[in-house]
Amino acid sequence: MTREEARIKALEYFDKAHIYLKEEERQNLEIADMGLDDLETYGIQIHIYVDTDRCSAKEMVLFPYQICPEQRHPPLGDYPGKEESFRVREGELYIYTEGEPVEKSKMKAKIPAGKEDTFTVFHEIILKKGDQYTMPPNTTHWICGGKDGCVVSEFATYNRDDLDIYTDPQVARMNGV
Repeated sequence: MTREEARIKALEYFDKAHIYLKEEERQNLEIADMGLDDLETYGIQIHIYVDTDRCSAKEMVLFPYQICPEQRHPPLGDYPGKEESFRVREGELYIYTEGEPVEKSKMKAKIPAGKEDTFTVFHEIILKKGDQYTMPPNTTHWICGGKDGCVVSEFATYNRDDLDIYTDPQVARMNGV
């Protein structure tokens, strides 16, 4: 899938969820492939409403079973790390985090072959339309779109993508990457 194909597909998801974006916003969606160059498996499509040194708010699309890789948002000085709340607007979101692991054969998400060692947390939280979950700072987690994909709002404290720590050393997270 090309970045342009991902952008067009993401816009269809936003439209279905009745999330209005101006034409300039529609043209400038962030298509993050996490440096892995496999948007069908890894990545996330993002519209950023606000991203300041105090808070951030985003709309995100994950396609069916598309994974945003395992990560954590570490502390920086007196800052405890990013706290983020996810609210599902359409579809289902699978969150995997620290805690009692789900039996791997019953997991909703599927870990890509050869990448098993880049996933370490398997406590499964399933969010459906209208559900919300808050992730504490510095918590290891990864997310995955449900069988039909999903639209998710993220509300968070200070966002520093450049400080995020990924389990997979091949992940390169920068705007648009």
